[in-house]
Amino acid sequence: MLIDSHCHLDFPDFTEERDAVIARARDAGIGLMLTISTRLDQFDRVLAVAEAYPDVYCTVGVHPHEADDHIGLTTAKLIELTRHPKVVGIGETGLDYFYDHSDREAQRRCFLAHIAAARETGLPVVIHTRDADADTAAILDAEMANGTFKGLLHCFSSGQALAELAVKYGMMVSFSGILTFNKAREVQETAKALPLESLLVETDAPYLAPVPLRGKRNEPSFVVHTAAFLAKLKNVSVAEVTERTTANFLRLFDKVPHSAVSDRRAA
Repeated sequence: MLIDSHCHLDFPDFTEERDAVIARARDAGIGLMLTISTRLDQFDRVLAVAEAYPDVYCTVGVHPHEADDHIGLTTAKLIELTRHPKVVGIGETGLDYFYDHSDREAQRRCFLAHIAAARETGLPVVIHTRDADADTAAILDAEMANGTFKGLLHCFSSGQALAELAVKYGMMVSFSGILTFNKAREVQETAKALPLESLLVETDAPYLAPVPLRGKRNEPSFVVHTAAFLAKLKNVSVAEVTERTTANFLRLFDKVPHSAVSDRRAA
């Protein structure tokens, strides 16, 4: 059973055929999907998707692109929204200096609010970081010193040093279809260097479809290609990558009930 640890099933790309997309994921052996929040004013539709399917869970949070629209975001509000049983993580949050769609200080404040919510709830924080390795590392160092919290670096495309720092702090690193791209040599070397017990796989659907489907709209069933590529990089079987990344996800997102996992395996 594979798990797609990061997708956006509430996005309009899936509105017309969400049932079919999820059915294809199940047919491909995807046991669980985590659909990710990017704006609080759209959280209701994220939660609605999670409530509609037994094998879909969700997070609550604000993408760094949207930080300017959430200047008043509080840790208390995030914590309040985590009380629903289907909400199993905080984010996605972080720093994006590639696009700079939001002011960098607004991104930083938003990131810190999410970390505080993760620390208080015990839920993992899902971190988006792009072209911001140094500032992300500095925040992780400072905030871990204030009190540990769980988390992961999603859709990893940064330098190996940041990944190793995350692993040092007990966090996980998640690889998307970027891992399969021909020019992603540095990302591939990082995946090879990191311990398998610290790795997850994801689609970030509808974006970043893996080779051999690059250019298509991504969807959770495609995560099998990323898992197969990771197995080849690590010189292990696909079955081992499947087993280990699933165990890693369930260890990190431990609010997901064991019954959900056993039910999907039985199915």
